[in-house]
Amino acid sequence: MAVIVGVHGIGKYNYYLQAGRSATGAAEVMRRKWDRYLHLGLGGEPRAYFAEIAYFSHLLNDGDDEYGAAAPRKAMELQAQQVLVDWARQLGVGEHVTGALKSFTGWLLERLDGRSAAFAKLFAPEVAAYLTDQARREKSRQVVAECIRKNRPKVVIAHSLGSVVAYEALWANPDLEVDLLMTLGSPLGMRNVIFERLLPAPVNGRGERPKGVRRWVNIADKDDIAAIPPALAGSFTGVDVEQLVNLDWIDFHTAGKYLGCPALDPHLRPFLA
Repeated sequence: MAVIVGVHGIGKYNYYLQAGRSATGAAEVMRRKWDRYLHLGLGGEPRAYFAEIAYFSHLLNDGDDEYGAAAPRKAMELQAQQVLVDWARQLGVGEHVTGALKSFTGWLLERLDGRSAAFAKLFAPEVAAYLTDQARREKSRQVVAECIRKNRPKVVIAHSLGSVVAYEALWANPDLEVDLLMTLGSPLGMRNVIFERLLPAPVNGRGERPKGVRRWVNIADKDDIAAIPPALAGSFTGVDVEQLVNLDWIDFHTAGKYLGCPALDPHLRPFLA
């Protein structure tokens, strides 16, 4: 019996388009993929691990771009650039990139492969859309909360931006209870970009594990440029386990790499017996 709900990260709007603009169809395609990814890490007989993937990417996007994902509204461009500039500072790029989105993209192109540059373009606009548009933020949280409420999972696995949405959804809905929240490649602790903008806001510089979560495990790749800092215990009370992994220098943030990582096994195995 599937006991896990997944919450996806950035750049998943293409699933919505390919499913004929159906959020349900996109979620089902992702669920099958995430089952395969997790099976690679856990082994044994193939099975359905995920009850559902809480799909919200269509709520943060309005159209198509050259990556086959989405370009948020024109009104989001300035906010997106500011998020990217703040993110650049987290990487230690320096003040010379402030106000210069093109310069930072060039910096990535020089130092990372083209796939990582595409990731950078995707990361900031969707995060900016979520953080600066209250209506979109609320709708995204509602999707995640409703998915958890409907499926009553023991485990929620949230990747990338999905960890932010899941964190806020669990706080906003104290009736929701899960035995394990597992965050993968999470930017929750990213200062000046996400951490200070969380709802509820951190108190005295610290966030806290949602009340309905019994155990919180955070796993991050050492080279993941979204998970800055990779450890969350320095910013949040109630993180039970932190684990730094080495997935792949190029493919350092994808759900496939994280879900296929052996580090998940000891935390998930008790729920899969």
